[in-house]
Amino acid sequence: MNSLRDEIKFLFSGQGMPYEKVCIMVAMVITLFVSVLLTGNIAKDVKVVVIDLDNSAYTRELTNRIDASEYMKVTAVLNTAQDPKDLFYQDRAFAVVYFPRGLEKDRYTGVASNIGVFYDNTNSANTSNIKEALNEIVGLDNAMANGDVGSTNDSIYGNVSLATRNLFNPQESKDNGETLGFLFFFGSMFFTFATIGMIPRLRLTHQLDKVLLEGTPWDLLARLIPYGCCLMVSWVLGLAVLRVWGDLTFSGNLFTFIFVQIFYIFTVGTLSLMFGWTAANPGIASSRMILFIPGGFILGGGAGPTTFFADWVVKFSHVFPLTWEFHFERDIIARGAGFADITQTFGAFLVYMGIVGILFCLRFNASRKELLARQAAEERQHKQMAALAQELADRG
Repeated sequence: MNSLRDEIKFLFSGQGMPYEKVCIMVAMVITLFVSVLLTGNIAKDVKVVVIDLDNSAYTRELTNRIDASEYMKVTAVLNTAQDPKDLFYQDRAFAVVYFPRGLEKDRYTGVASNIGVFYDNTNSANTSNIKEALNEIVGLDNAMANGDVGSTNDSIYGNVSLATRNLFNPQESKDNGETLGFLFFFGSMFFTFATIGMIPRLRLTHQLDKVLLEGTPWDLLARLIPYGCCLMVSWVLGLAVLRVWGDLTFSGNLFTFIFVQIFYIFTVGTLSLMFGWTAANPGIASSRMILFIPGGFILGGGAGPTTFFADWVVKFSHVFPLTWEFHFERDIIARGAGFADITQTFGAFLVYMGIVGILFCLRFNASRKELLARQAAEERQHKQMAALAQELADRG
């Protein structure tokens, strides 16, 4: 009973992780917040690009049918040949439909022809609904060609068919999907665990006051370098194991990926310092990791298809740093994008990084002002006590 009383006392003492609060917060986040974000279980308005080399009334009609589907949204129609892979960078599209020249003529003369479809298979669930929808559109068109208008009879075979190709992960390897997602998720999570208690630790050892009075925000950020180097080495080692031992397809340039990671790691580290700043001790700080790491894994494409989320959810997910990491992973590792191909995403991430940096500097300066005000108050109190002591001495 004494041991039980001691542990209960410690639990509510504030000296360790406030588990009594964390467990309730986790339950509320999962049951309320996440349940709202994950209400969609189908892909809606998935971005589709059409390459229409025929540019005929028939292909324009098919394009309108695709756009009218609740599952798809045509974001661009191109009338010149282009490598479909380039259209997937930065998640600009999840499927590319290719109408070849002479498609209208072949359809009305009864000549067999194919409509090409290229799917982004970095996550096969992203395109599961639109694959079925495109098959239905072609099936109905073939039925119309056979005079069976409005038919849903799957036994009717027409002259138009889909020639599909799954890009980037055609074999649906787990090494190219979930394993990569867990590699970056757990790497980011334990990097946060290692750094989020830094400010409370410096405060307890009385080193923080010296940094605030004599140093700059960079003096704190520089402490992230050894942890960041360890994380970088672990990720490169993990990718090497997946490439040699598993069947990882690393289509891009490793140095491009490493260059981008330098900015990502510093951003996560800065957020880690900010979220742990006000914690009384490192144990309490560790519990705050849940506030900015798991959200990116859930909403950024690591745990499920992003096409299942509403547009506002996809936009909101970018407040979490791990969402940006999955953007870079899909483009560089899976799709083979070069640095020039991701400049728009990288530029947006630099804006995000700049905002985080500004907030960190504001936090640093606010703490410095608080420390100076506290020291000034202590100095005034000391002077008052000294004056009182001198007055008492004079009277005595």
